[in-house]
Amino acid sequence: MSLPRIVVVPPTFAATQELARTLAPQGFDLVISGSEPAALEANLADAEYLVCFPNVKTGDALFGAAPKLKLFQLLSAGYDDVDIEAARRAKVPVCNNGGANAISVAEHAIMLMLTVSRRVVWQHDNVSNGRWRGNGPAPRMYELSEKTLGIVGLGTIGKKVARLGRAFGMRVQYYDIARLTEDAEDALGVRFRLLGELLATSDIVSLHVPLNASTRHMIGETQLASMKDEAIIVNTSRGPVIDEAALTRALADNKLFGAGLDVFDQEPPQPDNPLFKLPNVVLTAHYAGPTWDNQIARLRNAYDNVQRVARGEKPLWVVPELAELVR
Repeated sequence: MSLPRIVVVPPTFAATQELARTLAPQGFDLVISGSEPAALEANLADAEYLVCFPNVKTGDALFGAAPKLKLFQLLSAGYDDVDIEAARRAKVPVCNNGGANAISVAEHAIMLMLTVSRRVVWQHDNVSNGRWRGNGPAPRMYELSEKTLGIVGLGTIGKKVARLGRAFGMRVQYYDIARLTEDAEDALGVRFRLLGELLATSDIVSLHVPLNASTRHMIGETQLASMKDEAIIVNTSRGPVIDEAALTRALADNKLFGAGLDVFDQEPPQPDNPLFKLPNVVLTAHYAGPTWDNQIARLRNAYDNVQRVARGEKPLWVVPELAELVR
């Protein structure tokens, strides 16, 4: 009797591939595959579990090539590139990484808040170019303590950002379509606000929502105009959650103090993206999630879910759109 097959498509660097082998559970046939369609398809005929990032192109062809597939397990939190309808037709649940990178993203969001508030890039450029203290009057810089932090999307990552914000002495408010109970709000030290209220009253707004039809450009020209002139916006979720053109105009016109962005409308962004020339924005290359620490956590959660399904149990972290597949 052949062993149930797990096909893992890790990042290309060898260390993570070796980690995927080291953590793999016993009693399974583990196959490490490339993401190229031809290479992947050759390994899918007998696969019961597929563990990968969303860079694996999904669709009816992929699920058709894997007729035995029981679980599509992502190593990422986001799943907006996954063909959910194709997974539904194939009756294969799609699961994300169970918050494996939540600490990293939360820390990155706080890092961007601090970097923008204290103009760290400006300070570094001055010092490294021989301009001690900028050779002139210092511009305004701000502390996080006593500032109001508005979190849009209070899921696993948002809650961790709230705790870190509270540790810095911030007042924390949130907007989410799923409200916490009053007891849960008390325990976390947060208060619910309507989105309009949150934008108008927050000193820093941090976005932590999935990308879908309801969140695409949820922060547009009108929403940005409602924010304080000295406010900061941070986005570590998905680029299209913000109308990038509207944000660029607001920053260029100094309608906001600044922005910290880990994600963009188009990735990688075009070389002539006007955000690159603005002095009040800090940019990172969609690196909020990956750390060596959470490469282990991603694979641990993935293999745990594989073993749950193999035991006949329901998988954890099924994306909401496919929840009916495991009821």
